[in-house]
Amino acid sequence: MGYDLHITRADDWTDSESEPITLDEWKAYVASDPEFRLENFAEATTPQGETVRYDSEGLAVWTAYSGHGVDGNMAWFDYRRGRIVVKNPDDEIQEKMKRIADHFDAYVVGDEGEEY
Repeated sequence: MGYDLHITRADDWTDSESEPITLDEWKAYVASDPEFRLENFAEATTPQGETVRYDSEGLAVWTAYSGHGVDGNMAWFDYRRGRIVVKNPDDEIQEKMKRIADHFDAYVVGDEGEEY
């Protein structure tokens, strides 16, 4: 499963659509940050050789992440319903999330509402 952190303007990340970071805002940010690349999809191969694909119009990868490409590792930032979501971010990714949140006058919060 994993644990998500959310970049949101809302007091509660589940209400992000009421005070959204818009998809256009997110795309403009990604286009302005040379450390990001908008992908819109991610693919992985299972141990059984099957390809799994995830499509999301606002899916971007942080290419400057120190673990980028190591053992297939990628720092994915996914736009969902007015917020940006990252699954299981380490300290380095959390710091990048905080810088992005500052740009959007937003917060970084966990699934249980704790602020980072």
